[in-house]
Amino acid sequence: MSGLRVLAVDDEQPALEDVAYLLRADPRIGDVLTARDGAAALRLLDRAIADGRPVDAVFLDIRMRGLDGVVLGRLLTQFTRPPKIVFVTAYEDHAVDAFELKAEDYLLKPVRPERLSEAIRRVCGSRGEPGEGPQADTIPVELGGVTRFVASTEVRYVEAQGDYARLHTATGSHLVRIPLATLEERWASAGFLRVHRSHLVAVKHIDELHIDSGKCVVRVGETEIPVSRRHTRELRDLLVRRARRGQTR
Repeated sequence: MSGLRVLAVDDEQPALEDVAYLLRADPRIGDVLTARDGAAALRLLDRAIADGRPVDAVFLDIRMRGLDGVVLGRLLTQFTRPPKIVFVTAYEDHAVDAFELKAEDYLLKPVRPERLSEAIRRVCGSRGEPGEGPQADTIPVELGGVTRFVASTEVRYVEAQGDYARLHTATGSHLVRIPLATLEERWASAGFLRVHRSHLVAVKHIDELHIDSGKCVVRVGETEIPVSRRHTRELRDLLVRRARRGQTR
């Protein structure tokens, strides 16, 4: 498969030139288009589609004059074959927007070459490049003023806390402002199951299931999580099927 055809969008010329330079230096990149604002980006994308050479990924600034990056990102998701989105911004407070738009990555300026290389790897993986497997879904979390991404594969269970959700991993927990229902929909294909109105569990991390006097709980590590009556049968049947598959291998 040929190199990626990408579009870099930034209303600040020096920042646009820096990102374009780094992109062109990567052997996985083929063509690099540039645009100084959202409207120009849309025109370039439409022209690329009309020419039969659509753009694979857009490296997109967020705070721009006119059409900002979040609004442009939402427009891109409505394309018949939407390009992958990588946000490139000086601001950390749009990480949740990036997650909701299913962006491949969220880079903070000034962009470090190794982080850009990782973002390109994510784009290649989701595009199906040879040698690149599908990437685990990630969610941005804030740690001491630094944004990092926690992979869905790291999360054992999620606990609703009002409009927030707390992600529990083997090493700690992270509070993110994303509704549990959003995570339930986004991570269903990653093996997460809603077991209670306030809990979402990675099925592979369930160690035990107990049913006593009609009440059901599952144990994930040292934590017991309640299972609502309406989810008990579905969860039990799922665990039985997984156990049978394991015995036949």
